[in-house]
Amino acid sequence: MTRTVIPMTVPDLSGFARSLRRSLTEHLAQHAALPTHQALLNHIARAAGQRNLQALQAQAPRRAALPHVPSKAASPLSAAATKALGSFDQSGRMSRWPHKYSVQRLALWVLWMQFESRRVYTEREVNAVLKAWHTWGDHVTLRRELINDRLLTRKSDGSQYRKLPARPDEEARALMAAWRARTGA
Repeated sequence: MTRTVIPMTVPDLSGFARSLRRSLTEHLAQHAALPTHQALLNHIARAAGQRNLQALQAQAPRRAALPHVPSKAASPLSAAATKALGSFDQSGRMSRWPHKYSVQRLALWVLWMQFESRRVYTEREVNAVLKAWHTWGDHVTLRRELINDRLLTRKSDGSQYRKLPARPDEEARALMAAWRARTGA
């Protein structure tokens, strides 16, 4: 099914709202139920000053039909990436460690972004970055997992850490973009 764009200009939004409210109140008094989809569209058209939806459609300039949009918009994130994004609070800090391994791997990419390229870190500096970007108090696990996933590297004595120039896959890039959009980073 296609959807047709019907532009509608309402010169007086307050008057439109009052008219729509009055119309819906009358409908509820007569039918004791909410109007159907089609009836609601007619109420909106009448509140906009038209006789009914058909009159509104006839008055509107012709535009190309748009493809049907499902009621629930498809997310560009995979299920695992959506779960990984859910591991972060609104300020972008990791608030919990995901249970599923594939979700953990994705979440680590967001932490990886917090490190500067070509900079040499001490263990204390790595811990400080990780502590700043998570809330559940286990920076040691995060540090170990970043190293195991080859997102960070360290000298065998633990004196120097570096961010590795890893290349995230499409799923990780989508997660990172969604995390940036959520946090405004």
